[in-house]
Amino acid sequence: MEKKNIKKRRMWTYFIDATEELIQTEGFDHVTIRKVAEKAGYNSATIYNYFDELSHLLFFASLKFLRPYVETVTTEMEKTDNPVEKYLIAWECFSEYSFKIPEIFNAVFLMDLGDRPENMLERYYELYPSDLVTIPEELLPGLLERSITDRGRFAINFIVQEGLLDKDAAEELNELTNLVWQGMFSNFLNNRNHYTVDEAQQRTMKYIREIVDQKITSN
Repeated sequence: MEKKNIKKRRMWTYFIDATEELIQTEGFDHVTIRKVAEKAGYNSATIYNYFDELSHLLFFASLKFLRPYVETVTTEMEKTDNPVEKYLIAWECFSEYSFKIPEIFNAVFLMDLGDRPENMLERYYELYPSDLVTIPEELLPGLLERSITDRGRFAINFIVQEGLLDKDAAEELNELTNLVWQGMFSNFLNNRNHYTVDEAQQRTMKYIREIVDQKITSN
């Protein structure tokens, strides 16, 4: 059984690494199962022994591009004990990197991955445990969430614990800030506005800060 698991992990890394290389060299939209198989030195049918569909390969490979984001957000959030600032920093980093590499963030956080995507982040970190080494234990649960809503709940819980918001107000704040980011991100990703990366990020954070200030003040 152990040999079988070792082989499975090895094959996974072959195909994930090949997908990562194709994203870098040919672009996200040009990755296909056939190209991944050729790059890894196998046939297309072999891939389906390990991955259900192309979106899963794109998901796992995209996570490798998130390392700078993960390092930045953990470092910055550790710099303050203020729960509101922690929450805003989490959004600042998330919005900054999402507009810089929108295809990657779409693949990781929004793309349809089929019936059971909730355990895929954990499966990735089982393959690449070194990516978790620098993450403080306090922040680890939130970073292991794929759901934007659940990640937001984790970050906003620091504010709830300080008594600055009750749970109902926190849930509303979480939903509102998620809607702001998703609306701006969707328009940006699909070329429905003419904002630059910086403009999209700055407008998103302007609206999020206004919503946070209003909720905290009125609570």
